[in-house]
Amino acid sequence: MHIDWAIALASLLVGFTVGLTGMGGGALMTPILLIFFGINPTAAVSSDLVAAMVMKPVGGGVHVRRRTVRWELVRWLCVGSIPAAFVGVLLLHASGDSATIEHTTRVFLGITLTLAAAAMVFKAWLQGRRSAEARAGRRATLGPEGKIRARVPLTILIGAVGGMLVGLTSVGSGSIIIVCLMLTYPELRGAQLVGTDLVQAVPLVTSAALAHILVGDFQLGLTASILIGALPAVYVGARLSSNAPDGIIRPALVFVLLASALKLLDVSTGALGVILLVVVLVGLPIWGAVDGAAHPQHLWDSAGLHRRGWLRWQAFGAPVLVGFAVAVAYFAKARPMLVAATLRSSDDPNVAPKPATLAEEPSERQA
Repeated sequence: MHIDWAIALASLLVGFTVGLTGMGGGALMTPILLIFFGINPTAAVSSDLVAAMVMKPVGGGVHVRRRTVRWELVRWLCVGSIPAAFVGVLLLHASGDSATIEHTTRVFLGITLTLAAAAMVFKAWLQGRRSAEARAGRRATLGPEGKIRARVPLTILIGAVGGMLVGLTSVGSGSIIIVCLMLTYPELRGAQLVGTDLVQAVPLVTSAALAHILVGDFQLGLTASILIGALPAVYVGARLSSNAPDGIIRPALVFVLLASALKLLDVSTGALGVILLVVVLVGLPIWGAVDGAAHPQHLWDSAGLHRRGWLRWQAFGAPVLVGFAVAVAYFAKARPMLVAATLRSSDDPNVAPKPATLAEEPSERQA
């Protein structure tokens, strides 16, 4: 068994990011293996899935102990995801010769990474809106002993779509499925969403990994190289996650996911540069406006900042590139002040009190 220490170092960085943000590792590790190390797509996908099969139970076990897993949803998600993941791998390998399979896997991975980047942006906006509604007392969340009515056909469909994507690309469990759950079950709290998604991902990635092993894609040395770096780094990242600058890290991850997706879809270097430049100049102020809108007015007042001005300059200035400079100032100066105001508010029961039956939605990272 050959250990590639360069891959182990890359997995160290990926594992740290995963622990820091809570996102799925496949969205980062698989494209790194393809783009920077020249690993063939099916081997990269299968090895990452086997590594995830080892690591997922750790995070899932934490949520089982905390009783933040909705087992009635896990059951129906698995009904859809387990067979879909297994069948997806078998169908892929029945689609043609090895060159066709590798090309198809690469294209599917590029498309799925694009969806994952879009899902991260949408989830950030949705979490901000849910948190604002909870603070204002307009949204009741489900307690640990609360009952939930499973939407069985839709939940099975979510599992099947997610399972197919994971089987083909190793991406989707920690990004696309969780957004679908947020939309289908808005009463779930952040920790319950993350716990349910993590636990259902254990049999899902196991099914996909076993299918890849059966068709001969698995490489033991590659998987070991990933685990050597990722396992300790995930733990360290999780320990530091509460102090991580989330508003900066997540836009950077969206940028990386989009760049990886376009590269895998064989976009030319010139076009890739233009697209990413536009994304940075226009996307950053839009992200800043969405992030700022998630903070209620009393926090802006506490920080001594003008909410409407910051949001308008970023949102309306984005198309004409003026918003980029304002967004840089927002993330460098205004957002840290808002975070500090949020901490002060949480310590002071007289500031924007919350109803006892409601809870502010934790981010995926905090959950």
